[in-house]
Amino acid sequence: MTDEDIYVAAFLRLIRFAEHHSDSDDVYFLLYGGQQRFTDTSKHPDRAVTAWGRTSTAAGAYQILYATWKEARERGIVIDFSKASQDKLAVEKLRSRHALGYVKQGDIEMAIPLLRKEWTSLPGGSQSKMTMDEARRRFSEYANEERAR
Repeated sequence: MTDEDIYVAAFLRLIRFAEHHSDSDDVYFLLYGGQQRFTDTSKHPDRAVTAWGRTSTAAGAYQILYATWKEARERGIVIDFSKASQDKLAVEKLRSRHALGYVKQGDIEMAIPLLRKEWTSLPGGSQSKMTMDEARRRFSEYANEERAR
């Protein structure tokens, strides 16, 4: 793996942790609110769930909305809702929000502000419980683990 690949993998792990407060791969199969699961990854589950007074079709590791997944499928970016497709779509979101270059450099302090509207659980986002210090620490830890693989 190149340093760029390591930083992207570490940042995806950071997003997953921010969204779910878990490092488990189970997050790839969670619906909005984190209380319900899905098993069919041939497509986005497209189930509206109400949690915290809001209703959303967000699902998976990156809490991807059905409309976002549908557009990505129509554009040929993804073909299903597998773990690999969820990761691919998250990277596409990094690119479309002009943060991918910063992530590839390991510069999460420049990347995160560009992504707070996409993932409101990132530091400074409207639903964040994570400080920038924690994000830096976790990112560094994740990068070291990716490098050791």
